[in-house]
Amino acid sequence: MKTLHYSSSMAPGTPRELLVLLPGAGMTADDFAAHGFVAALRRRAWDCDVLAVETGVETYLDDDIAARLHDEVIAPALETGVAGVWLAGISVGGFGALSYVRAGHAPVAGVLLLAPFLGSGGLIAKVASAGSLHSWSLGCSDGATSQQRLLAWLASDEFTVSAKRRVYLGFGEQDRFAVAHRLLAELLPAARVRTVQGGHDWPTWEVLWDELLATAIGEPGDRH
Repeated sequence: MKTLHYSSSMAPGTPRELLVLLPGAGMTADDFAAHGFVAALRRRAWDCDVLAVETGVETYLDDDIAARLHDEVIAPALETGVAGVWLAGISVGGFGALSYVRAGHAPVAGVLLLAPFLGSGGLIAKVASAGSLHSWSLGCSDGATSQQRLLAWLASDEFTVSAKRRVYLGFGEQDRFAVAHRLLAELLPAARVRTVQGGHDWPTWEVLWDELLATAIGEPGDRH
């Protein structure tokens, strides 16, 4: 996996947090800086190390995505002494971020999700028809796909009791995946969900990114 590294201003050896940025389909690692995501972190005085990852969309949906993220990106960073790991994913990058948390390779302090892809349109329609992720998961078989397994995990006690406290969600009201986003939002504390008018596009995500940062890390100067 290709990565771009944006270092914190802290002296070498000083404990600092790591934020891993996972782009969606058709995006590059450079896009995060181009759309102001890294600059927004610095404006809010979050002096973390940032790794922007670039990989193909099919990689996120592979069963070994969590292992690859750990072995190729996160484990090497942990060896440098980072104090905590955060993940942020856009669209299918959000699927990758949640898959990593589900696998439990390393503790994750927080997950920032922008319009996450959670499953194919047909699968999400079945979940919506069941009424909720909890209702649908009761009929999920052991031979499930990676998408079905992730959705079943979101409906599980493991997610409800522990992982949901680390998840922040933002999406546009007109996003083509909004049905799935609302299903996930039902599982999260309302204070950790942000919506704006907009679709599945960068202008919408730029606004949401700043709102999620305000929710997750506070106003400028709070993180000292």
